[in-house]
Amino acid sequence: MTEPDGPNPTHTQRAALALRQRVLSGALPGGTRLFEVALAEALEISRTPIRAALSQLAEEGLLERVRGGGFVVRSFALRDVVDTIELRGVLEGTAARLAAERGSVAEQLEVLEATLAALDGIMLRGAQDIDLADYSVLNTRFHAALAAASGSAVIQREIERVTRLPFAAPSAFLGDHLQIDSFRRSLLPAQEQHRAIIDAIRLREGARAESVAREHARAARRNVEYLFSADPDQRRGLASLALVAN
Repeated sequence: MTEPDGPNPTHTQRAALALRQRVLSGALPGGTRLFEVALAEALEISRTPIRAALSQLAEEGLLERVRGGGFVVRSFALRDVVDTIELRGVLEGTAARLAAERGSVAEQLEVLEATLAALDGIMLRGAQDIDLADYSVLNTRFHAALAAASGSAVIQREIERVTRLPFAAPSAFLGDHLQIDSFRRSLLPAQEQHRAIIDAIRLREGARAESVAREHARAARRNVEYLFSADPDQRRGLASLALVAN
């Protein structure tokens, strides 16, 4: 089995992670104009990765490009967020079913299993040593590998499209290290769902693979509904828990 390269998150990924958390927590509310210099100073990261992170979050649908340059934080309604997560679940469920029914090739299963093993390695660390940027890279890699395992260019393209919608990406809600013990506990069932998806694909159980993949996304939906039900002061503390690992 070929092990995937280590996550090695870049400064851009770390900047994107920090900015996502601030958008979700309400620290950067909808309509806020973002400036590279101020963000670079606040995050203690140079302007180049900040610029790249802003472009990345715009592609994910979290920010809007402003005519003449710059970005503004988008505003989101709960129903819109829930619908995008539901759509991702349907598509990833279909990908998992197709992977099982068509018989995912050994190489694709190896990528999924190697990524799962790498995620296990992160979870074996002490709670205070879990690096959310590392986890984000590997979690995103797992979901991309699942789409590829479908053997369908159409499904892959549509999953790529939906994950650019606001908050629909598998790791879009990864936050900072607040409440890390609760965060680590939230990873356990999600990781078991990853494992169950691979198991169902290997055993050619299409219905089971689809069901688990869709339930995996539903956990993200429940998290965001809880998050949006909290008052603004509570959201900051909840940001590190919402939708992680889904």
